[in-house]
Amino acid sequence: MNTIFDKSVTGRKGFNIETPIKDAEKLLDKKFKRLKDAELPQVSELDVIRHFTNLSRLNFSVDTHFYPLGSCTMKYNPKINEKVSILPGFSNLHPITPYVDYHLCQGALEVIYNLSYLLCEITGMKKMTTQPYAGAHGELTGILLMAAYHKARGNKRKYVIVPESAHGTNPASAAMAGYSVISIPVNSRGEMDIDIFKEKMTEEVAGIMMTVPSTLGVFENNIKEIIEIVHKYDAIAYYDGANLNAILGKLRPGDVGFDIVHINLHKTFGTPHGGGGPGSGVVGVSDRLCDFLPVPLVERNNKGIYYLDFSVKNTIGQVASFYGNFAVLLKAYAYIIMLGKEGLIDITEKAVLNANYIMKKLKNYYHLPFDRTCMHEVVFTAKNQIKNGVHAVDIAKYLIDNNIHPPTIYFPLVVEEAIMIEPTETESKQTIDNFVDVMIDIANLAEKEPEKIKNSPFNTVISRPDETKAAREIKLTCDM
Repeated sequence: MNTIFDKSVTGRKGFNIETPIKDAEKLLDKKFKRLKDAELPQVSELDVIRHFTNLSRLNFSVDTHFYPLGSCTMKYNPKINEKVSILPGFSNLHPITPYVDYHLCQGALEVIYNLSYLLCEITGMKKMTTQPYAGAHGELTGILLMAAYHKARGNKRKYVIVPESAHGTNPASAAMAGYSVISIPVNSRGEMDIDIFKEKMTEEVAGIMMTVPSTLGVFENNIKEIIEIVHKYDAIAYYDGANLNAILGKLRPGDVGFDIVHINLHKTFGTPHGGGGPGSGVVGVSDRLCDFLPVPLVERNNKGIYYLDFSVKNTIGQVASFYGNFAVLLKAYAYIIMLGKEGLIDITEKAVLNANYIMKKLKNYYHLPFDRTCMHEVVFTAKNQIKNGVHAVDIAKYLIDNNIHPPTIYFPLVVEEAIMIEPTETESKQTIDNFVDVMIDIANLAEKEPEKIKNSPFNTVISRPDETKAAREIKLTCDM
């Protein structure tokens, strides 16, 4: 029977349970009542456990399979990070600000303060906010900082420049902040065409958003000249930290003149990614923009007490409830202090080495649009396989049959039939060699038995759907 509980007695001293009102169903409007009994299956606990356990075994995850997902860095998440995040002193803490007095959460504030300091040291920024909940949220925060800077100086700016090789969310973030986007194509080396950039750079441009290295896995050799030109127009140089794991300890964005840096903690510092979150897109700024940061900032007074500072002069306000995804910040902090300076440098060296190893092994089998030393990821195309009717999507499906998560395909958009591969620094040579062997097998099968690839996967519970039909006959509801 449906019951309604009398709010007048719930919560009173002496009542441990809510008291149901007699004949509660008579108080319900007729439209809310069942017309027949609910058709619920009668199953045992054991059957339920087996059902969901067996379903979970079908999942792809970075804990179970190789995940060479380019640009998104599906890095292994060390289990020590998870252990740190569930320590009672952290996990039982009520969300920081505005509900807990800062004297009662000194440990949590110290973590945020120390993490901000370390990330500033790593990126060459002056100050950092850890509020943004995800990379795209960090991007928007950065663009709002850019807009606030120009407003304070009385600058009339309409445009943001975004290279075609930048991270895919950059144009959307700029548009959300009210700017029009100027897209700059890449040249034959995969770098932003600097001549076209110079033509488009005017006093109406608020700034440039760059991903360095780019989503093509290429480093911009003209980066210092580009930033000098941006600053000549009193514009802002924005660094998208999606690929920061390619330059840790080798180059600090602040040292080449970037004014804003956002960092996807899952892409560089070993925090979870996928399933919609949780994420963290912390944002750092140079001296020029410190007065516009979101409040509160975590500061430390001369007595060593950590506190929340709401006194930022021209703050853009608060961009997140509480203080961001604190458990994610904890995991990133644990990762950084566990590895230390030399460990972070080792990340970059191994990530770049692994990507170039794959490039060298596969360049004779797959078309390489930019034949040069890559950074953390390498972009091939299926151009060599298309002549036999095999496309990038077919290669991706065949990899599933070999227990390998497909790399990113059809992105970046500037490369037709793109296959973007990022091995990260956490994979062994044995795993990478197995991936290389499977990719070579695919290239050979594309020549001899292309239908075998075009009809894969064969070993999954659900075979390949008719994607054309699915696109034309969209069904957003289910029959009950």
